[in-house]
Amino acid sequence: MNEPNFPENFISILSAEPGFDAGNFINAHQNTESPTSIRLNPFKKHALKTDGQVPWCVDGYYLNTRPSFTFDPLFHAGCYYVQEASSMFIDHILKTIRPDKDEPVKILDLCAAPGGKSTLINSAIGADDLLVANEIIKTRVPVLCDNLNRWGTANSIVSNNDPKDFGRLTGFFDIILADAPCSGSGMFRKDPAAMNEWSEANVNLCHQRQERILADVYPALKEDGYLIYSTCSYSHQENEEILDWLCDTFNMESLPIPMVRQTHHDKEWGIVETRSEKHQAFGYRFYPGQAKGEGLFAACLKKKEQADDAPSFKAKGHQKLALQEIEIVKRYLIEPENYYYNKINDDWLAINRIHKESLDTLQRYLYIKKSGVRIGKLMGKDLVPDHELALSIHTNKDAFLQTELTYEQAIQYLRRENIDINPTDKGWSLMCFEGEPLGWAKLLPNRINNYYPKEIRILASPPTP
Repeated sequence: MNEPNFPENFISILSAEPGFDAGNFINAHQNTESPTSIRLNPFKKHALKTDGQVPWCVDGYYLNTRPSFTFDPLFHAGCYYVQEASSMFIDHILKTIRPDKDEPVKILDLCAAPGGKSTLINSAIGADDLLVANEIIKTRVPVLCDNLNRWGTANSIVSNNDPKDFGRLTGFFDIILADAPCSGSGMFRKDPAAMNEWSEANVNLCHQRQERILADVYPALKEDGYLIYSTCSYSHQENEEILDWLCDTFNMESLPIPMVRQTHHDKEWGIVETRSEKHQAFGYRFYPGQAKGEGLFAACLKKKEQADDAPSFKAKGHQKLALQEIEIVKRYLIEPENYYYNKINDDWLAINRIHKESLDTLQRYLYIKKSGVRIGKLMGKDLVPDHELALSIHTNKDAFLQTELTYEQAIQYLRRENIDINPTDKGWSLMCFEGEPLGWAKLLPNRINNYYPKEIRILASPPTP
């Protein structure tokens, strides 16, 4: 491999950063490939062949080789998420600051697309906890929704808002993750083209943008709430200087994160603990060649200032005319009394009942793109099921037919092609691979209508055997 074409002065600038080893860093970029890692979905238990655990994440695993995930039906079923290993460190931070999970919490993932950290948070919380996954850029919202749909839970909401919009939700969130837009130097090994876009001027612009984003969202964090801040940058201005700015501006308290969990006490993680210059705030740096992953910076701070009372808004209940429809819709979820049902246009949706008031409040202040699980439309007393319902872990599968597919048939289905099956039954069927639902098809006497969503169908041609 050729020596990486790092930006001018990049290595000399980075040499001043804590724990940086220039020779090791250059060798990692020149002679080693980015490791492939996945994170299993704990709600869809499925055995997958892996090559060792990511030590700072319970569900994270490395793979020996990078397969074609596009042509793995279990990926489309939501059994795992392909995620860079270093970014899974957020799981360790969450488990450190919330070891008991006694009280329900509301968590905001502020810059959430494509959904890696959102699905990670969703794995770490319970049904009584609420995740709000926000994406600022409208065109990136659909992929965020798709990935949360695959994860299958009903305790998440997706919004499309600017950080300043959250300032109206004073003291609403217990935890905010701000995985801030950055100059991207931590991705140089994985994406060498990013080297051409890096500049000191862009680092300074990112620093200013990060301050604005954090200042805008800060009011939404409750007193004694936690802010998790992360970037995929090595630059001091975007990392340790931001921590000092947070401590200066908002008097936040920095929290140390233990580097080794008891279950991994004999393993060296290779993460560099740093301290900011002014306030000695704790930060954690990942360098390729030292930690088994790409570049990352992460830190956790606690809000000490008193927050204004969180807003609360209760919408009016269902119209009486809809009660009969609700009883029909309930048939399609397990433990149906646990959910609050609402209707948007013709679509019925369900979210964990405990989150009704939060949903009412968020709908008043934010632009909501997804909430809970979309069940489908009622045509008389019959349900036209939504794709979200197929992938949900809350679906009453006994209410539907189930068709097990071979690998070849599953790929045909995911490409939205005709499937060569002679059905013996009629009606809506969950199309499954190794017992995991992929989506819906309508079984008819002489054919099968494939209802896999065309916007997410596989477009690429299958690899040649």
